[in-house]
Amino acid sequence: MKAVNLQDAKTHLSRYLDDVEKGEVVVLCRHNKPIAEIRCIETADEGKPEFGIYDGFGVSESFFEPLPDDLLRAFEGL
Repeated sequence: MKAVNLQDAKTHLSRYLDDVEKGEVVVLCRHNKPIAEIRCIETADEGKPEFGIYDGFGVSESFFEPLPDDLLRAFEGL
């Protein structure tokens, strides 16, 4: 963890962002008192498929058939 004052952070922001990308946490201080942290944001795993793009997904024909009467009554609160 690296602590820096605000003026130094404004002057050398690119340098501190490089450190953050390498996994270091930068603490911003005002009058030597910590006020904020800059840390890397974790990104999603690129290997996982996004919802809705899986080619093997399908809906059976029974999905489109009307629901049974007892189930319809349950949804309607009767």
